[in-house]
Amino acid sequence: MGAVGLLYVGAVLFINGLMLVGAIPGKSAGILNFFVGGMQVIFPTLIILGADGDLAIIFGAAGLYLFGFTYLYVAILQFTGISGEGLGWFSLFVVLCATVIGVLQFTLLDDPVFGVIWLIWAVLWFLFFLVLGLGKDSLTHTTGWFTIFISHMTGTIPAFLLLLGEYETNAGYALIVALAAALSLAAAWMLGHGALPARESPVPAESTRSA
Repeated sequence: MGAVGLLYVGAVLFINGLMLVGAIPGKSAGILNFFVGGMQVIFPTLIILGADGDLAIIFGAAGLYLFGFTYLYVAILQFTGISGEGLGWFSLFVVLCATVIGVLQFTLLDDPVFGVIWLIWAVLWFLFFLVLGLGKDSLTHTTGWFTIFISHMTGTIPAFLLLLGEYETNAGYALIVALAAALSLAAAWMLGHGALPARESPVPAESTRSA
């Protein structure tokens, strides 16, 4: 994933996390989702069109659509009130793809840090699947807090390191990121189960079912 796109992944995940915990109204968050989602669809399309059949370049761009379609879907839900189950089940597809890409980062690209980052994203999108696809509303705040915590860990920080030419990857750094993500999930669980009700539902009311 390009450094510029990754920077804005951090931004939109942060905003979406705040939306899920009730700090930001859905339509307000939806605006940034439109911007970043559009970028994450246009940029990979341009990259693929200019790849001249280079499979490595195409592979690198393909994963961006997973983010772009998710953010555009979130934005549409906020402004139309359409049921969110479809986004939930799409999130399960993202989980499978992110897991494969994560494994390939370890085995094919020799980048364990981004291998861990892609697996963290797989966990996050699995939470989206549980909340939206299966209607596990009790996990909404946990998902929101985890989204906030990992937004900077998997987006903002590595993006700036890449932009500054300071990014390094090895097993030690990957382990640190994995441990930080595990602690973030534990903290998100505790905060989520002690949170007050959100001011506004992050998804349309008809998009969730009883757990």
